Amino acid sequence: MRPSSRLLALALAAVPAVQALQGCRPAQADAPRARTDAELLHDAVKQLTDVIVYDIFSPPQASRVYAYSTVAAYEVLRQGQPGYRTLAGQLNGLTPVPAPDSGEVSLPLAGVHAFMSVGRALTFSRARMDSLRAALDDAYRARGLSAPVVARSVAYGEKVAEHVLAWAGQDRFKQSRGYPKFSVTAAAGRWVPTPPAYMDAVEPNWGMLRTFVMDTATRFRPLPPHPYDTAAASPFMREAREVHDVRLALTPEQKEITAFWDCNPYVMQVQGHTMFALKKMTPGGHWMSIVGIASRKADADAPRAASAYVRTALALADGFIAGWEEKYRSAVVRPETVINQLIDERWEPLLQTPPFPEYTSGHSVISTAAAEVLTDEYGDGFAYADSTEVEYGLPVRSFTSFRQAAAEAAISRLYGGIHYRRAIEQGAVQGKQIGELVVAKVKTREAAVATR
Repeated sequence: MRPSSRLLALALAAVPAVQALQGCRPAQADAPRARTDAELLHDAVKQLTDVIVYDIFSPPQASRVYAYSTVAAYEVLRQGQPGYRTLAGQLNGLTPVPAPDSGEVSLPLAGVHAFMSVGRALTFSRARMDSLRAALDDAYRARGLSAPVVARSVAYGEKVAEHVLAWAGQDRFKQSRGYPKFSVTAAAGRWVPTPPAYMDAVEPNWGMLRTFVMDTATRFRPLPPHPYDTAAASPFMREAREVHDVRLALTPEQKEITAFWDCNPYVMQVQGHTMFALKKMTPGGHWMSIVGIASRKADADAPRAASAYVRTALALADGFIAGWEEKYRSAVVRPETVINQLIDERWEPLLQTPPFPEYTSGHSVISTAAAEVLTDEYGDGFAYADSTEVEYGLPVRSFTSFRQAAAEAAISRLYGGIHYRRAIEQGAVQGKQIGELVVAKVKTREAAVATR
């Protein structure tokens, strides 16, 4: 087993639904939190992440689920909050959500219910989501909501979810299921499947989906990759040699960083003649967890936490669309293939190479984009302890800022042996541009509210 491999404890299959809703907390976490509206939102995001992991969603697919689910939650939770703005008119194709019918409605219940309903529709394990939604409703009933208020709130959450799902249905995702697969050829420098599973290319048409904030997927195309050139002194081979050499000289700290930011849901474990998948969190899931950690530390109420979640999710989603458009446009071969063919046939990367082209580094794109949004939400120099990977057997890592975390996530791809330096650096540039666009264009609060 490579150092990055980690078995996921599938807690949802082993505990009652109400206990699952409370979320899996690391043993060293803070004392149990009050069941506030914000805390119930955090739990809902965590449970959606668990379902995404269980369903083995690709990183791009996971980002789509997070984006639409958080839009639904935010559009309900912002109502009745002075200074909070609708996202209708700010996001491509989104029209105003319906207003509640007459009668008392619990917007916190409706918002989290809308989140779970969209998540249910966009994932596979719907029985799990149904159990979690029922536990959520029970949690609100236990707080003294009357049956009519619960019923109206649930109904309103469903109405908003239907509106958001109708919008999602126009993003060309369904059509992309029938688009052609990536063609593997013998062209020099072109991506080919990698060990151990030699999987087909994942989501080769993701760049064709409707964007959320960008006008097109090509708005922030990076500089081109180095031309494929096997001459020892060429920029391409110098970077391939760097990947090879770095892998052989990794420090314990660099290995820890690499494992912490692995986030590859496609890791395959080989034992004898048997191959099986290890279920792991996606990069987007890791950053959504960071949103929860930061929001709790900032003591954000439910509307503010929903704002942080949705803006981060939008940056992640557009980051994957832009990054995947470039990946399949340039179709750059992975370091593992080049090094095994031209430098050392026995060399292995520390991380398992994911099944899609190399350029740019997706983790670099989406981490930098998310960090820009979170810096806008909670400030530069926002220090936090990231316990996201504790449930996967890894220690807490502390960061002085979101940008520091993003930079560490990016360079981990070099340590892991799965990206050349140019893909990391240009991916970070691409991600920063996307994050800055989300910050500039997606305004959830008036200035007076945002500075409170």
